[in-house]
Amino acid sequence: MSRLHLSSVHAEEILDSRGMPTLSVTVMRGDGLRTSASVPVGASTGSKEAHDLRDGDPNRYSGAGVTKAVASVNGEIADLLRSRTWEGQEAIDQAMIEADGTRTRDRLGGNALIGVSLAVARLMAEIGERPLWASLRSRRGQPRLPVPHMNILNGGAHARTSLEFQEFMIAAIGAPSLTEGVRAGAEVYHRLRALLAEQKYATGLGDEGGFAPDLRTPEQAIELLQRAIQDAGYAEGLDGLAIAIDPAASQFRDPDGTYRLAGHSHSAAELAARYVEIVRDYPVWSIEDGMAEDDLDGWRLLTEELGERTQIVGDDLLVTNAELIDRAVREELCTAVLIKPNQAGTVTEIRQAIERAQAGGLGQMVSHRSGETPDDFIADLAVGIGCGQIKAGAPARGERVAKYNRLLAIERGEQSMPYGLPAGTIPVRGE
Repeated sequence: MSRLHLSSVHAEEILDSRGMPTLSVTVMRGDGLRTSASVPVGASTGSKEAHDLRDGDPNRYSGAGVTKAVASVNGEIADLLRSRTWEGQEAIDQAMIEADGTRTRDRLGGNALIGVSLAVARLMAEIGERPLWASLRSRRGQPRLPVPHMNILNGGAHARTSLEFQEFMIAAIGAPSLTEGVRAGAEVYHRLRALLAEQKYATGLGDEGGFAPDLRTPEQAIELLQRAIQDAGYAEGLDGLAIAIDPAASQFRDPDGTYRLAGHSHSAAELAARYVEIVRDYPVWSIEDGMAEDDLDGWRLLTEELGERTQIVGDDLLVTNAELIDRAVREELCTAVLIKPNQAGTVTEIRQAIERAQAGGLGQMVSHRSGETPDDFIADLAVGIGCGQIKAGAPARGERVAKYNRLLAIERGEQSMPYGLPAGTIPVRGE
């Protein structure tokens, strides 16, 4: 293990893809070797994820400035990390966690800790003269190129239209390679733009680069994706292009516990029945956050109804947290977990969450956030842990395309690396 002495730890306030403040962090070794990382920000967030520390000053970025988090890095964290020689990533992360002293990093800021931790992970890879993905390898998974899940139609908190479901993604599961998967996604994206224009829908973009037409129902959105896949000349389903959805159900759950879609209230059982109909009628292979994060009975019901034939992904439910993942395994709440680095707070905690998911038989999908930067860390993370799935937005806008371009570069350099879902990924229809 490489010992590390940091001579400099420095953060700056930058803008994310929504024009809101976030952090860029640079760490430097004594000989001048330096690496940097920037921190993404979510719009639809789970209540238990690491705290995104904001200034609260209404006269500056409407209270969303991050100078407090910058001060955490440049002050207390920098003093701590320069004070000794470290055994490696885990020692640094644990020291920051202990210095913060709160469960969700409220004092120093989860955004401060993850920025430093990501930059340190890059530095450790440089010191070891390894690509970042190799440095991030998990003990259980084998590196592989992931299937891109491209969010080409946005709703919910990402679009501010009347469409409640948040993300409608296409996934080139049946593509022979990452290159062909990216090509298929881009071609369907452009075909969808033409299709929307033909039907007189707006072709403006949501937060993640997908189109944001004002549709009424999720079924309308899925039908548009299905038509775009067909028009682009691709097969539907697991042998070609499948569809994945992220309803982000916490966002449309009323205080009385019902779910409101297009002006109609649904109980959890009625919403689960609607998902069953969607899976029956359309090539939908994955449902993320189909129930609200605190509706555990709804999650159990959804997994019981669809878990054998559809991937049921927990995001707000699990927030990349090892303890919550353990609970999900015990109580059979879902079949997969979304991995978002800034939810966890440090790279060590990301690793712990991934290892618990792998040990518990849950699939993993690495994810960006709606407020992104050109940082491509998640591309290497997805490859290194071998999860076979990544979502990074539409094949548009620089902060999204950066992730796909990084994956393409890895593929060019590692031509023997496998592509696609690992064997045994739930579900495998028809087998």
